[in-house]
Amino acid sequence: MRHLLDTESLSLENAIQILDTAQEMSAVGEREIKKLPALRGRTVVNLFFEDSTRTRISFEAAAKRLSADVINFSAKGSSVSKGESLKDTAQTLEAMSADAVVIRHWASGAPAQLANSGWIDAAVINAGDGTHAHPTQALLDAFTMRAHWSKIQGTASVGADLAGMRVLIVGDVLHSRVARSNVWLLRTLGAHVTLVAPPTLLPVGVEHWPCEVSYDLDAALETGVDAVMMLRVQAERMNASFFPSTREYARRWGFDDARLAKLDALNLKDTIIMHPGPMNRGLEISSAAADSPRSTVLAQVRNGVSVRMAALYLLLSGEMRETPAQLAVPSTLPSVKDPS
Repeated sequence: MRHLLDTESLSLENAIQILDTAQEMSAVGEREIKKLPALRGRTVVNLFFEDSTRTRISFEAAAKRLSADVINFSAKGSSVSKGESLKDTAQTLEAMSADAVVIRHWASGAPAQLANSGWIDAAVINAGDGTHAHPTQALLDAFTMRAHWSKIQGTASVGADLAGMRVLIVGDVLHSRVARSNVWLLRTLGAHVTLVAPPTLLPVGVEHWPCEVSYDLDAALETGVDAVMMLRVQAERMNASFFPSTREYARRWGFDDARLAKLDALNLKDTIIMHPGPMNRGLEISSAAADSPRSTVLAQVRNGVSVRMAALYLLLSGEMRETPAQLAVPSTLPSVKDPS
């Protein structure tokens, strides 16, 4: 496996390999010296055609913790703003001998085009393309869920999947690459997924996705759930009115204080509340829910660095397996006890 472009084509073996390697990498963040020499001498380019804070910083931190050299490239203020094509940009990066390109682009399919065009001889990681996919976000979400699921199941998380876990993904599914990537990855890992949204915020063809669909958040909660993932309302991608008002949306599909209390009333004491960020507090999630002990928002951010370290390491070291093999952290991974 040379590139990480989506989760639909990600095998169970590769998904678990990334999650297991991320678990090993997470120990690096707890050391006094948060650094491994694994990618010393390699160059990672963050190529962002869309604004980002969490994802760009997370990838930068991941690459630097692996001792890679990092080049941050933003479309604003670059030749792209003067009309330079993706091909010309890619060939510039090729001339700089980039080993990996982390690309976020407003056009769905741009990372795949970059990976398959022959313009550049580098590993390509999709950091979000249009409304299509955001694989590392789904992987960090799954990593967060697996840690929680293993804890309440009383099992070790290494090599574990999410079989039997019940997950709600709520909100603006239509514009969400995070929702799409999570649906496919969670299905691969064995979880049961239900999408909850107003009909106007569900994509055409959703009935063919490997999940159930509901329009009623309260009814979905009452069926029993282990994780609730709230999606950001992406107003910047909306050119029409998809719901009557923000007040109406918050009342029917927002995770407010009443629904937070409802989890206790339903005896769902282990249910976690997730959000990929940034959050619109008071719209899709209340402050009480976002800041409650059930919230995994900060854990997701922290886990994002570990997952992206794992992805970069496996792709650049050539350790990402093409076929099923022993599910274990690669033996070439530097010990997390090594202070170098």
